[in-house]
Amino acid sequence: MIIYNTTFHIDKDILEECLDFLKKEYIPAASGSGFLFSPRLRRILPYDENIEGENYSVQFKVKNVDTLNYWLAKEGAEIHKQLTGRFGQKVVGFSTLLEELAIEDA
Repeated sequence: MIIYNTTFHIDKDILEECLDFLKKEYIPAASGSGFLFSPRLRRILPYDENIEGENYSVQFKVKNVDTLNYWLAKEGAEIHKQLTGRFGQKVVGFSTLLEELAIEDA
């Protein structure tokens, strides 16, 4: 099991509209196929109050990297196009993959 994490930096002047889009359109569309599941939206607390905009993390669980790559090719590119088409450079993001590890020994 892996976690597909995308961190978004959102300009303050579109913050509410962009969060609404993430909650009502982006996240439901991304998890609609069933390849991505257990969505989470988290605000990243600022380390420097002088930074313009705010940062948010959108996370999904996914079975494996092959499943994620399939989803990215079939659906992810279109969802990303909708986001950038609507908000342009006022929202930028980068993605990382996280692997869940057991805390206890097996």
